[in-house]
Amino acid sequence: MMGIAEFIIGRAFARPVGSTHPTRWPLFARQEKNNMAGILDRKVALVTGGASGIGRATALAMAREGARVAVADRTEENAAGTVALINAAGGQAIAIGGDVTMEADVAAMVARTVAAYGRIDCAFNNAGVAGGSVGPGRQRLHELSQASFDAMLAINLRGVFLCLKHEIAHMLAQGGGAIVNTASIAGLIGLATSSHYVAAKHGVVGLTKSAAIEYAQDGIRVNCVNPGYVTTPMTEEVVQTRLDAVMAKVPMNRMGHPDEIAEAVVWMCSDKASFMTGASQVVDGGYYAA
Repeated sequence: MMGIAEFIIGRAFARPVGSTHPTRWPLFARQEKNNMAGILDRKVALVTGGASGIGRATALAMAREGARVAVADRTEENAAGTVALINAAGGQAIAIGGDVTMEADVAAMVARTVAAYGRIDCAFNNAGVAGGSVGPGRQRLHELSQASFDAMLAINLRGVFLCLKHEIAHMLAQGGGAIVNTASIAGLIGLATSSHYVAAKHGVVGLTKSAAIEYAQDGIRVNCVNPGYVTTPMTEEVVQTRLDAVMAKVPMNRMGHPDEIAEAVVWMCSDKASFMTGASQVVDGGYYAA
């Protein structure tokens, strides 16, 4: 089966379905002199949770669009794979290790990005886990341990708070920026046997809205992306145990691809989204609408 990285690279070289035009890139190097610059040209981006899935796809897409990318994950070794793909294709990226639940680590991520590239124009706060990563999966609320609940909120909510705190502090000093947080359709609805995950993602939506209001006049835009079911390591349990039941609730009747979320994130980070802040951008194949 094709891995995520191979899928993304294949998509990058592929001609869009139904298109008669030649491919626009060899991955993200624009070599033709008359080709327009990417929508993140000359910007610096920080991506957390960048080792795989949506984070990796977004780091690659940002680099394709001209950004220099700091790829952060739990360890520098984890992030190095994404960095290697970017650098090998002619982009610029560095790997950063750190735990988003620890404020000192988050401050160091921001500081290292600035030390390498001089600024942070956009940030994608994407690091997160599914319910099965912090305890037994698919438990009802009364079955959840406090340890599982606390671990979920520490990673999926406190981690976003700490990233926002330190990214915004730097962006205030430099005069602005754009931030996208990874929420979920679970941040907009309830889901059975996922109470701690739902609580954390609702919190991300709330943080996003509050930060957007607080910093709107400082040139800092804050939005979140709310993916539906996407083919990543986090959704392997869904694919293996209950794919048909989940797809019955998705009007498009398929899982999303990481690069489909990445394209939305890149646009929200770009100047093309200059009047967009405080938004929850749903990318879910119609699940929320149904």
